[in-house]
Amino acid sequence: MGEAEKLAAHENGGQLHRAFSIFLFDARGRLLLQQRAACKYHFAGRWSNTCCGHPRPGEPLIGAAERRLHEEFGIASRLKATTELRYHAHDPVSGLTEREYLHILAGAFDGAPTPNPEEIADFRWATIDVIQAELAADATHYSPWFPIALNALLAADDAGPIRP
Repeated sequence: MGEAEKLAAHENGGQLHRAFSIFLFDARGRLLLQQRAACKYHFAGRWSNTCCGHPRPGEPLIGAAERRLHEEFGIASRLKATTELRYHAHDPVSGLTEREYLHILAGAFDGAPTPNPEEIADFRWATIDVIQAELAADATHYSPWFPIALNALLAADDAGPIRP
């Protein structure tokens, strides 16, 4: 319990902390993926779900996620909490460790995103079938939390109409 700066929470083996991962789907059921910018402090250059982040102290989860989605992609979307999980991943390149209590959020978006180049190197839309085939072939191109969070989202009973 308590507060920590984002980088400090990922150093020295990481501290368990709250985070969120957002999955936005279009009307065709495709997921909006981002390639993390090269300047990201960990897992840079890897493909991942639409957006990730951490709530600020005292900030409501949905508000934090909607704020971060706008900061990274210039997108406004109503988000729905679907499930939660814990995961742990170490980045050997940066030496940082993710030890997160992850809230998985889903939403819909059919517009043109405007990615922040300091956050996002590239983006694309992909079907779940294509993503699962890519993960099976070589998951190292993706962030380590992405397949875990994707599987949890797809298994969530309450994902409702957001789930493809």
